[in-house]
Amino acid sequence: MTLNKDLKKLPASIQGYVDSPEKHRKLYRRTLTIVIISQIFGGAGLAAGITVGALLAQEMLGTDNFTGVPTALFTLGSAAAAFLVGRLSQRYGRNLGLGLGFLAGSIGAIGVVLAAMTNSLILLLISLLVYGGGTATNLQARYAGTDLANSKQRATAASTAMVFTTFGAVAGPNLVNVTGDFALSLGIPSLAGPFLLAAAAYALAGIVLLIFLRPDPLLVANAIALQRKADDNASSSKEIVNTRAEKRGITLGAMVMISTQIVMVAIMTMTPVHMRHHGHGLSEVGLVIGFHVGSMYLPSLITGILVDKIGRTAMAVASGVTLLLAGIVAAVAPTDSMIVLIVALSLLGLGWNFGLISGTALIVDATTPANRAKVQGSVDVLIALAGASGGALSGMVVAQSSYATLSVSGSILSLILIPVILWRRHDKSENQVSL
Repeated sequence: MTLNKDLKKLPASIQGYVDSPEKHRKLYRRTLTIVIISQIFGGAGLAAGITVGALLAQEMLGTDNFTGVPTALFTLGSAAAAFLVGRLSQRYGRNLGLGLGFLAGSIGAIGVVLAAMTNSLILLLISLLVYGGGTATNLQARYAGTDLANSKQRATAASTAMVFTTFGAVAGPNLVNVTGDFALSLGIPSLAGPFLLAAAAYALAGIVLLIFLRPDPLLVANAIALQRKADDNASSSKEIVNTRAEKRGITLGAMVMISTQIVMVAIMTMTPVHMRHHGHGLSEVGLVIGFHVGSMYLPSLITGILVDKIGRTAMAVASGVTLLLAGIVAAVAPTDSMIVLIVALSLLGLGWNFGLISGTALIVDATTPANRAKVQGSVDVLIALAGASGGALSGMVVAQSSYATLSVSGSILSLILIPVILWRRHDKSENQVSL
């Protein structure tokens, strides 16, 4: 009775998509298009913090010990934003949750620019926290593409949204000098230039989602799930089995994404500082980070197909192996070799890509529209906190030891997850969820 009442309360605009598979398919394609457009802008916004966040802190603090703090702060900010965006999306839909998240990131980027102009460390720290909202939202947008996808399309849908992040994310680091010169022409410190780009890019991403992501894919998916549940006479014992399987899928998906985030953020954060210490200019730093960010997102479409075809856990293992190679190459890279650093950071981005998409698919498989956004937000909180820890500790490790030590530590950490994944893979119930 309750389900029937809920179905009767659905707006006519949503009910039409529940009753028509053809309209459902068209909305799925339209949703992907809107998410793709927002991801292009969002990618440009997140690149600022990656490329010059640590360098700006180094300049303002005058020491390397805390150069990982900016990354830690905007990842902490992204943790809070992930929680709020997840809750808002679950209650009001993806368009409101994601749109407001991107706008918060834009406000934070403007704050960073003002902090650089006034040399205000307190304003910088606060603004980086708010800027993290854009980072979290950029990641959560991948889920919007999966809401209306079937089980064989989920990883591909998430990766399709992610691959277009590449256009903005690669352009951002390679516009460091251009945005820096533009900032100087306005009387703003050059290192704050990329944050001017971030402010505009995040604002555009938010506006696109708020205006065009309608009808909301999560609300439509929830309505379809309600209809199916009303027609389903599954036994209570089946529901208990499914609940246990869902918990295993959520746990494994979260573990995969958390481990890859720690390793990636730790090494990535200190690479620009490491390069500047050995005589590399901002354009060279931008080039290396551009390759890194490109590797984080550009392979996504192929990765999504592989995750859907050969399995979630197989690609999670591939993530651990790739991150291991990245750490080893970074550790042995000659300080004057741009090529080896590019290879190391490209492998680092690729390993992160494998882990994020396989983990995302595991989470989507293990949730329903009724709890999906809330669970996804909670998992992304843990991912952001893991990144914050990696960012904060990376500067201390390098200051007390070396960049090579940090890279080797990342390699070891990436190995820890592999036995856990392989053990889980032999669990027949887990295989039913992940495959």
